[in-house]
Amino acid sequence: MKMEMTGAEMVLEALKDQGVEHLFGYPGGAVLPIYDEIFKQKQIKHILVRHEQGAVHAAEGYSRSTGKVGCVLVTSGPGATNAVTGLADALMDSIPIVCITGQVPTHLIGNDAFQECDTVGITRPATKHNYLVKNVDDLPRVLHEAFYVAANGRPGPVVVDIPKDVQFAKGMYERPKNAEHKTYRPRLKGDPDKIRAAVELIAKAKRPVFYTGGGIINAGASELLREFVRLTGYPITSTLMGLGSYPASDRQWLGMLGMHGTYEANWAMHDCDVMICLGARFDDRITGRVDAFSPGSKKIHVDIDASSINKNVHVDIGIVGDCANVITDMLAVWRQMNAQPDKAALAGWWKQIETWRARKSLSYRKSDDIIKPQYAIQRLYELTRDKDVYITTEVGQHQMWAAQFFKFEDPRRWMTSGGLGTMGYGLPAAVGVQMAHPGSLVIDIAGEASVQMTMQEMSTAAQYHLPIKIFILNNQYMGMVRQWQELLHGGRYSESYSESLPDFVKLAEAYRGVGIRCEKPADLDAAILEMINVDKPVIFDCMVDQNENCYPMIPSGRPHNEMILGDSGENIEDAISEEGKMLV
Repeated sequence: MKMEMTGAEMVLEALKDQGVEHLFGYPGGAVLPIYDEIFKQKQIKHILVRHEQGAVHAAEGYSRSTGKVGCVLVTSGPGATNAVTGLADALMDSIPIVCITGQVPTHLIGNDAFQECDTVGITRPATKHNYLVKNVDDLPRVLHEAFYVAANGRPGPVVVDIPKDVQFAKGMYERPKNAEHKTYRPRLKGDPDKIRAAVELIAKAKRPVFYTGGGIINAGASELLREFVRLTGYPITSTLMGLGSYPASDRQWLGMLGMHGTYEANWAMHDCDVMICLGARFDDRITGRVDAFSPGSKKIHVDIDASSINKNVHVDIGIVGDCANVITDMLAVWRQMNAQPDKAALAGWWKQIETWRARKSLSYRKSDDIIKPQYAIQRLYELTRDKDVYITTEVGQHQMWAAQFFKFEDPRRWMTSGGLGTMGYGLPAAVGVQMAHPGSLVIDIAGEASVQMTMQEMSTAAQYHLPIKIFILNNQYMGMVRQWQELLHGGRYSESYSESLPDFVKLAEAYRGVGIRCEKPADLDAAILEMINVDKPVIFDCMVDQNENCYPMIPSGRPHNEMILGDSGENIEDAISEEGKMLV
């Protein structure tokens, strides 16, 4: 049914029609008509963040933990530009976001008006698609189309830029019967012939490995993946973004692969004869030196994004389609063929994998005097494993230790910035996760440098009574920067030491939260339990070993099977080039 309403009213009506319950934003002059409509209704809850970057990260956390489209509302000019980091992050990690931005009136566009910027031009490389709506009659179609584009195919962020006069203008609103984009038709079903060829290759494999990524989670294909992996008996590894798609407690799980992945995962990828890549994109943190990446293997690549096929690594069979659909078809073909793995070859392959696994590449030297960061994550995991827990992270060493030592059994429990590596992601993401799951335990595993980039969102947590826990591994350094400077730049620690750190306990109290500090391993369990039981935002200042490095590590520019294993006995000097100069 058509109804006459203003552009601002249309925005709220479209959000309601899309089932939106939460909107993360920050008001400003160019979006006040929309905020006036927010004031008049109660169906959609607006969450006032303290910075527009935080709004997008919060929407990302909300989206990733629920599978819904995250929604953002910001004003023109600096409001839009502040959101760009979050939009770029969502684009890299395939997170569906609809970001509505205000714009100066249409007659002022291009006049350098107050708080004007070319939002469409600025956000074009940071979004999946964007719109500038100059006619109120186009607004209903564009708003619904934005949700379709954001959520379908490879998910991503979409910007809808609305001039202020369009928000005031009146037009006819009607929810489109078909909200699809005129030309955007992502391919969801894989080519049957290629699927059959892939299954035949998988069945004949002697040394196979499943290599999975965030596309599995986005497609809701985790259960299908588990069925396929268990049916074959093949080993499986995952990227940072794919953690939780396969249970970490399962014997077939090799751990994460890549720059800080396990020895067994990286060697299995290197020595496999058939690589089954599902919903991952062969990024540089996985491949290492591309010309040395698993040179003897046949590679199968399934991805919803056709541009990802053969983009970084040449594959033998590329299948464009939604992972859930393709795996469903693969399972059907496997059963039709009555396929059976080569049991003798597979037994030999597992024997080799167990040899690599016996290296215990995640081992570290424990201490009774100082908290090792790995130990801190292990204890955090052990003391929360029976809880309904969601983990977000900032970016750096703590992020990699969390990926290595916190074991995820289910998808959508792990929220981290993978592709862009955005420091400051974790705290606002935790705000979004906690809004979506008010009764759950939400923990941001953080570094003391990274978390300060968006620390103001503690105010948001306080305002909305969100009991998020910020678990800081405080080594007083930008830890990953310091590690690279130590290993690759001759120990010249240029600007990586964090001087003048705040007292995080007092800072928590200033935000009407609770601060906890722990300095000794013997006190750690009690302090973590105290943190869990507090029904307020908590900043946990965990003082850890300043000199600890994150291993395994593949130095940039090296093949993915040339790892530094740190305390396990590898000669670090031999693992690094003589000049210590490698591409970042």
